[in-house]
Amino acid sequence: MAKAEKAAAIAELKNDFESSNGAVLTEYRGLTVAQLKELRTNLGETAKFAVVKNTLTKRAANEAGVDEQFRELLEGPSAIAFVRGDVVEAAKGLRDFAKANPLLVIKGGFIDGKSMDAAEITRLADLESREVLLAKLAGAMKGSMANAAALFNALPTQAAQLAEALRAKREAGGESAEAPADAPAAEAADEAPAE
Repeated sequence: MAKAEKAAAIAELKNDFESSNGAVLTEYRGLTVAQLKELRTNLGETAKFAVVKNTLTKRAANEAGVDEQFRELLEGPSAIAFVRGDVVEAAKGLRDFAKANPLLVIKGGFIDGKSMDAAEITRLADLESREVLLAKLAGAMKGSMANAAALFNALPTQAAQLAEALRAKREAGGESAEAPADAPAAEAADEAPAE
């Protein structure tokens, strides 16, 4: 590879590192060109999958400031999935492809500046997509607001019911209070001696 080609490749890799949300390093030894094409198709817009040379990748990662996350992982034939969209979707795509094609081995990578090993990337793939998580959050918030509205609506209703019960009790108490007052007078008239 000529010096100009190497410089262009390093610049492109550096740009990929800097413009992506994360990168997942894989080993692709034994995969066919058709399988790699299928993987790229499955990843779609969420990630750019590129076969890379380790020495050029080390230099590009160093220039981009992410060499610490990749230094130990760059052994053997390497390919990188540069994640540009939802990191969970990209991790799912890689995990599912690796299950169907065991020759693809996820080595590790970094997401949003945090270094992750292969197990952490697999756990990330187990999460639901960003849209599903946002929908669940919105549903929970809507439920909380509905509960609060019902609670605020219940307070005046309960106050009105309490006032009505108090009014009814006073009316019932007023009638029974009048009856006992009349009863002793009637008893006194009955007890009076007849003349």
